[in-house]
Amino acid sequence: MEEQIYITHNVQETEALAKDLAPMLKNAPAVALYGGLGMGKTAFTRGLTGALGCTVPASSPTYTIVNEYPGPRKVCHFDMYRLGDADALYDIGWEDYLESGALCITEWSENVPGVFPAGTVEIHFRRIDDETREIKVKLC
Repeated sequence: MEEQIYITHNVQETEALAKDLAPMLKNAPAVALYGGLGMGKTAFTRGLTGALGCTVPASSPTYTIVNEYPGPRKVCHFDMYRLGDADALYDIGWEDYLESGALCITEWSENVPGVFPAGTVEIHFRRIDDETREIKVKLC
């Protein structure tokens, strides 16, 4: 498992990092985002979906559980915060989303361990201070 660590200092840098990483993430079946509230997970997703050519800007799926973004490869953006466990994810069709060929990006991935297929990219966000984030990318 290869691991890279990046530091960002604001939302714009987090979005730019995602754009830079898009070529290595675009063929993954899923991107699992880990980290607490306000870490930059949605900003990262916004940068990634923009770089992948999605036609709708990414927004937080907190209340919808999943947002879908059309583009050359559809992106499905999940928020696992309100899901009780992995069973709830399967109840909303997780396997169908994966089998559709869409790139599945999940926020709060720590809430649904064991659901990610081989080839998933893990991205861990850690707060260094109010503005600075350490973003660790693990290519599995």
